[in-house]
Amino acid sequence: MTPDDIRSAIADFPDPETGRPIGSTDQIKSIRCDSGIQVQVGLTSHSAALKEEVVDQLASRIVSRFAGQSPAIEIVEHDRPPARLGQIGLRVKSVIAVGSGKGGVGKSTVAASLAQCLQRFGSKVGLMDADVYGPSVPHLLGLSGRPEVDENKRIIPIKKGPMPVMSMGFLVEPDQAVIWRGPMLHSSVTQFLRDTDWGLLDYLIIDMPPGTGDVALTLSQILPLSGAVIVCTPQEVALLDAVKAISMFGKVHIPILGMVENMSGFQCPDCNKHYDIFGKGGARDKAEELGTPFLGAVPINIPLRIAGDQGKLAECLDDDAIRAPMDQVARAVVRTLAAKNAAAPATPQLPTL
Repeated sequence: MTPDDIRSAIADFPDPETGRPIGSTDQIKSIRCDSGIQVQVGLTSHSAALKEEVVDQLASRIVSRFAGQSPAIEIVEHDRPPARLGQIGLRVKSVIAVGSGKGGVGKSTVAASLAQCLQRFGSKVGLMDADVYGPSVPHLLGLSGRPEVDENKRIIPIKKGPMPVMSMGFLVEPDQAVIWRGPMLHSSVTQFLRDTDWGLLDYLIIDMPPGTGDVALTLSQILPLSGAVIVCTPQEVALLDAVKAISMFGKVHIPILGMVENMSGFQCPDCNKHYDIFGKGGARDKAEELGTPFLGAVPINIPLRIAGDQGKLAECLDDDAIRAPMDQVARAVVRTLAAKNAAAPATPQLPTL
């Protein structure tokens, strides 16, 4: 057994970000066989959520080829800057829209939590609140202030830790309504994307307005979105509207990454009894019916609700138990993207200067 033998066992393993074999992308960093099998593999921060799964899959490949071995797999950072995306030249690898067919299903909470969880895994994440009429991301994250403009006329986003955040909520007073027609919506969304200094991102999470309207059409015209995550609650009336949202994204050629069932049951902290207040499993059943991935169920959680009202959503997610359902959703999103990439590997690109 030589390092070349080990390399041949894992060389065609698909890189989660691109779908290309890691043997052809210089991601097999080192292999040693002198005192057990030791393999060092590079993953980009885009794939950080799948680190443990990749380790298990690589180890399984080696063990299936060389029975009785216990390979030690080490994951290290593999640097691959994002290329410019779309007609506005955004430096981001994956743009994910989080939408719903109707309001009140927790879409903004899921969008903000998804961004936070991806960042905690180690990815570089930005969060854009495109819900112009009811921007709630600033309140959920406890952010305030008005973004400044630098000498290059670039908007400096408000930061939540290292994560850049942009929202109409930073530009209007909390008690003021935004009354805009379609062209004004198009202009504001385009400006948020084009003129904000987002930096280099693995993911840009976009909190969409509820329903089926202008913003999805605008996004489809200026950016190639990686896909949309549909948030709904389990009851039939919410699922009907979720189906309409899926139909809308399909008509503007934005792929569906999957469905999330929010408010999926409640565990009483006093008696430990489980209550399905809005029903349970409706989104899973609907996703199966539509042939759409089911990304996970997020139960009603009182501390999370209170934290969102107090602007401490990110701090509440420090609790492993509270964060666990959203970690599952985040991993499922990245896993779905990885499966798409493996089915249609990206072509190598020249670096953007």
